Amino acid sequence: MSSRIEQLIDEIEEYIENCKPKFMSNTEIIVNKEEIDELLRELRMKTPDEIKRYQKIISNKEAILQDARDKADALIEEATVHTNELISEHEIMRQAYDQANEVVTMATAQAQEILDNATNEANAVRTAAMQYMDDMLEHLEKVIDATTRSANSNYENLISSMNQYRDIIVSNRQELHPAEEDLETVILDDAEDGDDVIS
Repeated sequence: MSSRIEQLIDEIEEYIENCKPKFMSNTEIIVNKEEIDELLRELRMKTPDEIKRYQKIISNKEAILQDARDKADALIEEATVHTNELISEHEIMRQAYDQANEVVTMATAQAQEILDNATNEANAVRTAAMQYMDDMLEHLEKVIDATTRSANSNYENLISSMNQYRDIIVSNRQELHPAEEDLETVILDDAEDGDDVIS
C-alpha cells in the first residue's frame, strides 16, 4: 500500500500533466497557484509523519536485539542451572562437567546465532527504510525543481512582455507631446513665410 506522500507526488505530477500549455509554447504551462500550493502544503504536513513512521521501524532494532539478548541469557542460565545439578552428583562429576560444557557451548552458539540474525534483520529494515525515504525525497526534489523552473520562466516572460508594453506606451505618449524646441521651429518657419508671430 502506497503512502500518502507517494499519493501526493502522483497527484502533483497528474496536476502538472493536466495543466493547460501556455499560448504558443510546448514547454511551458499555466498553473493555478492555489491548487499547487494546497498540494505542496499537504505534502509538507505529511512528510514529518512518514519520517516518524520509518524512525519507529528503525527503533524496533533495539527491541529485536533486546529480545535476542533475553533469550540468550535464558539459555545460558538454564545451561548453568543444569550444569550445577549435574556437578552436584559426586559420583558422575566428570561426566557432568563434560556435559555441562557441551550444553554451555551449544547455548552460547545459539545465543550468538540469535543475536547475529536479529542484528542482520534490524540492519536490513533500517537500510530499506532509509533508501525508501531517500528515493521519495529525491523524487519530490525533482518535482519541486521542475515546478520552480517553470514558475521562474513564466515570471521572466511576464516581465519581458510588460517592459515591451511600457516601451510602446512611452513611445505613444511622446508622439502626443512633441518637444518644445520642435514647436518653436514650427512657429519660426511660419514667421519666415510671412505669417504673423505673436510674442
